[in-house]
Amino acid sequence: MKLALGTVQFGLPYGIANQAGQVSRSEVKAMLQLALENHIDTLDTAIAYGESENCLGEVGTKGFKLISKLPALPESCTDVGGWAKGQLSESLARLGVSALYGLLLHRPEQLLGTKGNELYHALLGLKDDGLVQKVGVSIYSPNELEEVIKRFDLDLVQAPFNLVDQRMYNTGWLSRLKDREVEIHTRSAFLQGLLLMPYEAIPPQFATWSELWKRWHNWLSGNNVSALHACLSFPLSFPEIDRVVIGAESSVQLNQIIDASRRSLPVDLPELHCEDENLVNPSFWSNK
Repeated sequence: MKLALGTVQFGLPYGIANQAGQVSRSEVKAMLQLALENHIDTLDTAIAYGESENCLGEVGTKGFKLISKLPALPESCTDVGGWAKGQLSESLARLGVSALYGLLLHRPEQLLGTKGNELYHALLGLKDDGLVQKVGVSIYSPNELEEVIKRFDLDLVQAPFNLVDQRMYNTGWLSRLKDREVEIHTRSAFLQGLLLMPYEAIPPQFATWSELWKRWHNWLSGNNVSALHACLSFPLSFPEIDRVVIGAESSVQLNQIIDASRRSLPVDLPELHCEDENLVNPSFWSNK
């Protein structure tokens, strides 16, 4: 199964379309069991995801490969290796495991700063110690990769990719990373739920792109295809992508996602690509 389960909802009430808030422990347990039964073998979390790591540690993650992310390196840090090892040790303790499959940087641009080489070698040290299998970065934009990839060998890159944000393909980065044997995980298949919302429910702050939403919803109704099915079909169709990270608020939602991911799409998808970072980058949404 090419899907991976994102766990930010296990630690925070996350996402612009979130209706249920933070997922309860009992529901998390049911979701993980459902994931295992459907051969979803990867969980994506981060130190910054509130209680997510604690939640996973309490519920148990046997049978899963775990990926977590380091927060930003404090500017005042004088022992980069010690900081990285300390952060990872605390993460492993919360998760109740002895090692991770992947460890990513939430701020890849720090590799280009004055402590970038130290930070990279700290990651390699954790790998050499057997505490992580793969190291890499989580990015918001493919532009972040240009200089980083020139200077550092990465094992894993996570990036946004959906019907609206197709930059990883259009810039050639999917094939470039695959040529370097980098594992590729994509997230935001639903653009934080925006692509799943009924047209009338889209928040006013996104009215600038009303023509895009009209084109999307006209295509959905005209082809009798669900938004969920279409959104998943897009990233899952790219052979370069190893895992598509999806989030869910309940086992019912997760089951719908799994079901939709297994069905082939009978028609061509609509052209919705947009280059405007005010739309494709959710970190800009609070500024609107």
